[in-house]
Amino acid sequence: MANKKKRSRTRRPAPDAPARPAVPNPTTQRTEAQARSNGSIILWAGLIASALLFWYYHVLALGQMEDLSGGLEMLDQRLLGYDAAAVEQLRAAMDDDARGQLIYLHKTAGLLFPLFFALVTMLAVNLAVPRGPKRWGLWAVPLLFAVVDVLENGAIDALLAGGDEPPEVGIVSALTIARWVLFFASVAVMVGISILAARTGLRAALEAGRPQNGR
Repeated sequence: MANKKKRSRTRRPAPDAPARPAVPNPTTQRTEAQARSNGSIILWAGLIASALLFWYYHVLALGQMEDLSGGLEMLDQRLLGYDAAAVEQLRAAMDDDARGQLIYLHKTAGLLFPLFFALVTMLAVNLAVPRGPKRWGLWAVPLLFAVVDVLENGAIDALLAGGDEPPEVGIVSALTIARWVLFFASVAVMVGISILAARTGLRAALEAGRPQNGR
């Protein structure tokens, strides 16, 4: 018994095994370049979808509305605005079914296009412009476009419906003009960012192709 106690006292604990270094999982590790590449793929898909929505809403759907208004152009399409006489002429040419069709169009494609286009433009700004006041300023352009476009749709519907207190023609016309100005400004932002991204990519490709010193 004494020998067993002595042995138990002199027994040393086994040394701990060395900790293995953490091995990063290559399936979850993402670099900044990979994140930007994924964002660019989403951006190009969004641009294509925005172009299709623009074509469907402004070219196809609103163009077909002219068949229900005696060939008169919808107020949404008049870049330079309109006056009270133009509104009265369009209101007289459209019956209740035609006005109902326009209201439905405003609530579907007329709502989806500005919101989707604004999100795609903001994504492009987010990928190309660093954080700061410049990014916020560029974000404001598509955001204002979406807000003004949605407000203009409702104002046009109320204007063509008539009623006891229709909105002022001048205010609705100003919304239409502002919407087109903000839309073209948003497109300019998108084009400028695309040119900047193309230059950056070309510069990176040229630098990668140059032989490095010491090799």
